[in-house]
Amino acid sequence: MSLMTEPSTPHEHEPDRPDETKGESQGRLILKRFLQNRIAVVSIFVFIAILAFAVSAIGLGPIPGWWKYGYIALNPNVAGGAPTLSLVPEWLGGAGISFGEHPFGQNRIGVDYFAMTMRGIQNSIVVMIIIGGLGTVIGTVVGAIAGYYRGIVDAILMRVTDIFIVIPALVIGAIVGRATGGLGVWLLAFFLALFSWMGVARLVRAEFLSLREREFVEAARVAGASDLRIIFKHILPNAIGVIIVSATLLAAAAVLLETALSYLGYGIRTPDISLGRLISDNQSAFQTRPWLFWWPGSFIVLLALLVNFVGDGLRDAFDPRQKRFSIRRTKEQA
Repeated sequence: MSLMTEPSTPHEHEPDRPDETKGESQGRLILKRFLQNRIAVVSIFVFIAILAFAVSAIGLGPIPGWWKYGYIALNPNVAGGAPTLSLVPEWLGGAGISFGEHPFGQNRIGVDYFAMTMRGIQNSIVVMIIIGGLGTVIGTVVGAIAGYYRGIVDAILMRVTDIFIVIPALVIGAIVGRATGGLGVWLLAFFLALFSWMGVARLVRAEFLSLREREFVEAARVAGASDLRIIFKHILPNAIGVIIVSATLLAAAAVLLETALSYLGYGIRTPDISLGRLISDNQSAFQTRPWLFWWPGSFIVLLALLVNFVGDGLRDAFDPRQKRFSIRRTKEQA
């Protein structure tokens, strides 16, 4: 007696979900987690908008600007130098929404303060990009080599890093600025970057010490890969999260560092402009013309906060274990 079974049709009891079984790439997961952080997404759009507005307003190099006043030219005094910007609609009893002749006012000699502030924003962002980029590259190379080779190489590189750590970048910038009679924005950013990479190097070194013991690194060694290939092709992509977050934090600190140097008179000097120098040049007019502090001070704080928010969102995106505390989520899970 043979046992007869009914032939089952294919996929009779299995749901057809070919798309759901496909895994997402690491890049897509990171992007999805970053886009879920609304503060970080808004911050990066606001940062780009500020940069585009500052460049389009007064121009940059061969790019012409739409604003009629320059950041150096003297102009007749209007309204006693007070800001002419109006944001109160007429139906609320205001003068309407308009820029006026000098929306941010004028300084003591009649230069348009809107143009000066836009130029200061441009220079602050240039310093941010150069210090954040160059400092991250130097720190990544030093930390990667020290963490991968360990031993005597690690000891030498870390002692060099310790020496640079005890040298304040603010003091170095002040010495170089006084010796050269004032630096341009590019040279100033370059010198500051040479003394701003140590924190990145320590973080990258710690990450490499952990990753070099993983199985995929051992497999690459067995396959005959060179040390440089293992460092830059296998380990570095897995440490990119730490590097990107460190770069954003370094860029935020760069804005404050340049501001402090320019405020002390050792950073960007005449005829160029920086946000810190605007505050320094007008510190005696705080009681009579407070708007000379409002605008540069507000943009200094805003730029630093925006970059920090972006860095915070990138940290959460690259490391999903670090989640924000949410009262609503806690109540739903209870």
